[in-house]
Amino acid sequence: MTTTASDTSIASVTLEVGDPETAHRFYTAFGVDTYLRLRASESHSTGFRGFTLALTVSRPATVDSFLGAAVDAGATVLRPAAKSLWGYGGVVQAPDGTIWKVATSAKKDTGPATSEIDEIVLLLGVEDVKASKQFYVGRGLTVAKSFGGKYAQFTAGESSPVKLALYKRRGLAKDLGVPADGTGSHRIVLGSTAGPFIDPDGFAWEAATSLTPAPPAVPAQS
Repeated sequence: MTTTASDTSIASVTLEVGDPETAHRFYTAFGVDTYLRLRASESHSTGFRGFTLALTVSRPATVDSFLGAAVDAGATVLRPAAKSLWGYGGVVQAPDGTIWKVATSAKKDTGPATSEIDEIVLLLGVEDVKASKQFYVGRGLTVAKSFGGKYAQFTAGESSPVKLALYKRRGLAKDLGVPADGTGSHRIVLGSTAGPFIDPDGFAWEAATSLTPAPPAVPAQS
């Protein structure tokens, strides 16, 4: 069956971690556990894994709330929350090594902090944005935004837990406050109706599977 652009998008995001139980506790405390799957893996990985997950929220107080929850649960601060030209945000690294950015375009609070997430964007750091964009278009994804060879974002399906975007690897690392060098596994696997495949930068995709647990077995009637 040929997959069309309108129904191809990320169906699941699986983080490969050394200790799934510990990671689950962290992501529950952070407030993002329903957006992720976790899988035990001891795959070798050093330095920058080449991606980040970015939370967009409504106001600075909510940014501080999410970042505070992450730090309390064991995250390391890479960039303290601060104002910038585009808004307010900060960056933390989870105990499993995944880097998270939390930001808002608002510079002033219009109310108290909430636990609501407006969207989550998975930013893949790639060597050639234009080439990777065309690769994904060829796999059936639809471009929603594109800024030359610097950035591209794809349309997300209604059931997609996150939006997919591409950014220059070195630019992404600089934005996160980490060195761009890294080797080994990315420690992330994406599920999609377009999978399985490996993209030009080594990110792995697999066939989408349902999150619905299998029903219990019914004993045969004697």
